[in-house]
Amino acid sequence: MSKYRSSALVKVKERNKQPHYIWRGIGCVMMIIVPIISMMAGALTIDAALAKGYTIPYQLLGTPRYPDIFYKSTGLMTLLSPITNTQHFYAKAAAGIIYMILLGGLFSFSYAVVYRMVGPSRYGPLDEPPPKFRAKTYKR
Repeated sequence: MSKYRSSALVKVKERNKQPHYIWRGIGCVMMIIVPIISMMAGALTIDAALAKGYTIPYQLLGTPRYPDIFYKSTGLMTLLSPITNTQHFYAKAAAGIIYMILLGGLFSFSYAVVYRMVGPSRYGPLDEPPPKFRAKTYKR
């Protein structure tokens, strides 16, 4: 009998490389829902801030203005007319992007917590256990 155990004796179950189909569906829905929620929250925040009289930089207020060549093209103006007619578009977009970053961070953190509790173990059957070593305090 040999001194070391052979790794051929340990049966390792092949793991599927793809995520579960439910996680893919949730991710797809989140890619659609998070921007919609954040843009609506940004618009509501700016409208409430203006109603209460909070200070917002004047560069973000008003309707967007494009270069003159955009106004000569009917195709571009057809696409951009909803943005052109939106009052305080830059402020609403900036607030929406901030909400999007915050919501994305919150969902990522909550996913990491859930995955840590429910996910697979850190070490597989072929991994060596972590060393039980305690460093001594260094005194000079």
